[in-house]
Amino acid sequence: MVVGRMITSLTAEKLACARGDRILFEGLSFRVEAGQALAVEGANGAGKTSLLRLIAGFLSPREGRLLLKTPEGESSDSDERAQAIGWLGHHDGLKPQLTVGEQLKSFAQLYRSTRDTDAVLEELGLARQKDFPCRFLSAGQRRRLALARLLVSGRPLWLLDEPFAALDKDGQALVARLMALHCGQGGLVIAATHEPLGLSNASIRL
Repeated sequence: MVVGRMITSLTAEKLACARGDRILFEGLSFRVEAGQALAVEGANGAGKTSLLRLIAGFLSPREGRLLLKTPEGESSDSDERAQAIGWLGHHDGLKPQLTVGEQLKSFAQLYRSTRDTDAVLEELGLARQKDFPCRFLSAGQRRRLALARLLVSGRPLWLLDEPFAALDKDGQALVARLMALHCGQGGLVIAATHEPLGLSNASIRL
């Protein structure tokens, strides 16, 4: 269930991103409304991950701006935007010495979540691994635990970098279902991907 501050839309206006002297993209504009998903497509090195990092506030745009709209109005403040974001990147941020259950509870405490972490582990197919130290998880199981973190975060804007990576067909179907459920509850999804998202969405190509 999407909790926290309601997001009406995210708008990008003529964004440009550079890494060193190289321009990755420029003049990029798009708008994502509550309940919508946006697929970011493009070849390796085109700037898909950089765009997600720019939206998250890890990078600053060379040009342009991002506007987050809420019922209270619009804001271009990156710190305010960060409070709305749930992030799924390549690095899972797991502590190998913690068990799966302990790790998810620590995430829940970080986000001040009231979600039942045992129920989330069941939903993500990790109930049997609850007492396993994270260092023993497979790549796919680690990815599922990262997805569990998204669920307990309660953040309305999901930024997903290759969300199907390391997952089998069942795991990929689970991700598609979670994204559809999130959008159905008024959340927003922006995903950098080489694969179809498995739901109705808009797309941009870098």
